[in-house]
Amino acid sequence: MPALDGRSYAAGHFGLMLDNYKVSAFIKSVEGGFAKANVTDEAIGSDVYHIKHTSTREIEPVSVELGLSGCKSMLMWIQDSWNKTFNRRSGQIAHADFNKIGQFEHEFIDALIMETAFPSLDGSSREPGYLKVKFLPEQVKSKIVQTARILAEISPQQKLWHNSAFRLQLSGLDMSKTAKIDGFTIKQGVKAMHIGNTAFPELEPTKIEFPDLSVHIALAHAAPLKAWYDQTIPGIRDPQVEKTGAIEFLTPDRSQVIFTVKLFEVGIKNFTVNRSEGLQDAIKRAKADLYVGRMELVPGPGL
Repeated sequence: MPALDGRSYAAGHFGLMLDNYKVSAFIKSVEGGFAKANVTDEAIGSDVYHIKHTSTREIEPVSVELGLSGCKSMLMWIQDSWNKTFNRRSGQIAHADFNKIGQFEHEFIDALIMETAFPSLDGSSREPGYLKVKFLPEQVKSKIVQTARILAEISPQQKLWHNSAFRLQLSGLDMSKTAKIDGFTIKQGVKAMHIGNTAFPELEPTKIEFPDLSVHIALAHAAPLKAWYDQTIPGIRDPQVEKTGAIEFLTPDRSQVIFTVKLFEVGIKNFTVNRSEGLQDAIKRAKADLYVGRMELVPGPGL
């Protein structure tokens, strides 16, 4: 039912529930997840008029942006997706006003993750870190309600993940002076298949695409990267010079690892010096573009 006082309300809080229908995390933003009908346009004989009617249905992907408070269940879902176990998850997104009173419920069923986007990691940043996750459900249901306050596990971890707290490791190289890693997105293909007379398609996962990484480091500390790149110039077979590594996401005091993205079959494809201008008080930096064959996500003790 609509708000009791009949007035419009502003978006205030969004609660994410996975599987057990208990609010596990507050999310920063949410978009999509509604069903839409495809329209068929048919000509009738030689008449100039056409008849339109709805045919199959499609569901828009759901995009959520969330911090670390209560998001362990989401991280485990991402972990399963990257490991190709393709865990289908169901849940609900509760839309609430600024008093955390639920006003709208959006249920999703048998969803598959399509994208996981990590923000740019920059040692000079003061911004909190948020994951962006896009997933596609096979079914959705929604209703306008007025329910009790939505509650979630509130943890200091929501404030403890900052884009400046990270550590890059590559086997055999000193990467402790890495200044920045550009944002990157892991994509999971999902194929929609219409079967029989059902309006909504069944979803099946396809391939996972792991992105390249762009790493920025002060030129004064870039000698190991440059030497690694120089190894590849004579045409040495890639497996001989590939490395393993990890991106560790840390608490602000850098005493604990919140979670780790492990990197496998890492190679260097480009090494450049960033654009320079005279009379600028800025640190001279180099940029290396790395390809990554595979990634794994591992929750750490800080989570």
